[in-house]
Amino acid sequence: MIYLDYQATTPLAPEARDAMMRWLEGPDGMGFANPHSPHRPGRQAAAAVDLARERVAALFPSGGKIYFTGSATEALNTVIRGCEPVRAGAGIAVSAIEHAAVWDTARSLSNSFHELAVDTEGLVDPEPAIAEGVGLVAVMQVNNEIGTIQPVAQIARAAKAAGALFLCDAVQAAGRIPIAHADAIAISAHKLHGPKGIGALWLRDGIELAPLITGGAQEGGIRSGTLSPALCAGFGAAAKLAQERMQADADHIEALWAKALDLFDGWTVNGSADARWHGNLNVRRDGLDVARLMSDVRNVAFSAGSACASGSGKPSRVLQAIGLSDKHVKNSIRLGFGRYTGLDDLEEAAAAINAAASAQGI
Repeated sequence: MIYLDYQATTPLAPEARDAMMRWLEGPDGMGFANPHSPHRPGRQAAAAVDLARERVAALFPSGGKIYFTGSATEALNTVIRGCEPVRAGAGIAVSAIEHAAVWDTARSLSNSFHELAVDTEGLVDPEPAIAEGVGLVAVMQVNNEIGTIQPVAQIARAAKAAGALFLCDAVQAAGRIPIAHADAIAISAHKLHGPKGIGALWLRDGIELAPLITGGAQEGGIRSGTLSPALCAGFGAAAKLAQERMQADADHIEALWAKALDLFDGWTVNGSADARWHGNLNVRRDGLDVARLMSDVRNVAFSAGSACASGSGKPSRVLQAIGLSDKHVKNSIRLGFGRYTGLDDLEEAAAAINAAASAQGI
């Protein structure tokens, strides 16, 4: 099986697995210890959590603090539901191509909802018009479906000028490119070769939130619940590796991207080809039956859209937002590649996909 779905999740780095095993098996058979307990095994577990926190924090800008969460979705929900402006009734402005963790959460609240449009390239205006009364602006740094990299630094300044907080979903950016400044930032371990079941929320100094989960006051009262030393250690190891390999990984991605454009000549790229993370290739071919394609190409793991929206039967909101017709949305596939993808993997996958598409007579 050739894996080309890096936006859905990434393969667990061996280094992250090794770091986790230490806390699943030891030390001294006490790796199961509660890191919030005062005895020696608990203190050892707490030290592992502290080290992981330092390593994850190194991915973020200075001037803030890291809180571990169960996922990036939880982190985003915590900010949207718990920040002071929203609790006070202020409006929420989000980009038209936000992940459902932001879009659906903001829409579920009684606060006024404002959509920040994107152009046909999939980019938000760097100086967006922010409506009066908006207290929270949310724009993701790298889109999970089409890979576009947003001008978040400029948008953050626009939000500040409007008196609003700026929330950034940096899930697809973390470990790949430097994370931009914001008031609150969410990331996920399993999108940077770490384990599933753990994410992180970065809050700028001075930002206060009402907790989403209460009952134990862990994580500075932001997120109650016993932390897993194994998950934290795996996240920390993956973050450290991503920081060390950021340039090498980026160089590898560029080689894969160039090869992919050649292999998929004749397909149309959805979204900007330049202001984009090149590990995400979202393409379409007129007349393509994507359901049939995925059935015919069973040795390649790729996507027809966001993993979080798979099975919904609804056309991609992201592709619609950049102006694609429902027909073109349904002709689109997403290929995601990264650190552990070989050029030969890409060539074999492209040959299978192109052959299956040609068999459809298109």
